[in-house]
Amino acid sequence: MDPKSFQCSSKLSVMFVLYFLGAVFAASGNIIKEAGQSKAHTIPSFIKICHRDDPLLDECVKESVEEIRPYLKEGIPELHIPSCEPLVLPEVVMNQGRGSVTVQSRYTDLHIYGPTDFKLHQVKVDLDKDRVKIKLSIPKLRTKGNYTISGRILMLPISGSGESRGNYSNIEATALIQAERIKKDNKTYIHVQDFFVDFTIGHAAVHLSNLFDGDKQLGDAMNEFLNDNWKNVAQEMKPVLEKTIGDLFKKFANRIYNTYPMDVLLPLSKSK
Repeated sequence: MDPKSFQCSSKLSVMFVLYFLGAVFAASGNIIKEAGQSKAHTIPSFIKICHRDDPLLDECVKESVEEIRPYLKEGIPELHIPSCEPLVLPEVVMNQGRGSVTVQSRYTDLHIYGPTDFKLHQVKVDLDKDRVKIKLSIPKLRTKGNYTISGRILMLPISGSGESRGNYSNIEATALIQAERIKKDNKTYIHVQDFFVDFTIGHAAVHLSNLFDGDKQLGDAMNEFLNDNWKNVAQEMKPVLEKTIGDLFKKFANRIYNTYPMDVLLPLSKSK
């Protein structure tokens, strides 16, 4: 399997919910405009309110995720969440320079189909440590985009540019988000410091068109090799994939957190 195709899809499987969890952590906050609150700090009214002093906060966030799911297909501009069916990435660059996979690869206009079918198995919000842990799965993802790749995969040379297609099933992921609290304009905001992810994919199948300048025989042989050895390729690419996921998510999440103060995202209950 081409590491880039594999990475982008699994990245999106994880990243999508992280897109999403960022939204939910943000979205699980106050959806009602409080007295004296600026309009810019209101959250869409269709999102369930969660309060940070709720002893059942984890379950509340999960419920908020389910309620927000129907809106993900079209996107939620207020939370910087793009349309997720398909989820489109303008560009993804991932380079691997060590081990048995050494490639430079770039994907553009990458479309990912199926991310909103995710299943969220667990959410744990630890506000004392400013930490969130999630477990999720996605039954199936399909990808389509344009690629450019050069290098070696399991010691075999690979080069080409053209259309990339991929199918991935039974994706399982666990993510850990570490944040900190910062002060800005006399308000407390959340800032994501680190993001860690571990994932597995049950099966993957990819096809790269126009490999080796359109040499059909070499291209067919390489596609067959990639599909026969996708697990080995995925394992080699896992560290760079995890870093790419983390970097992309931090940028996304911090856009939300820089917009909404903590008292808007996760307010205290009115009884406090």
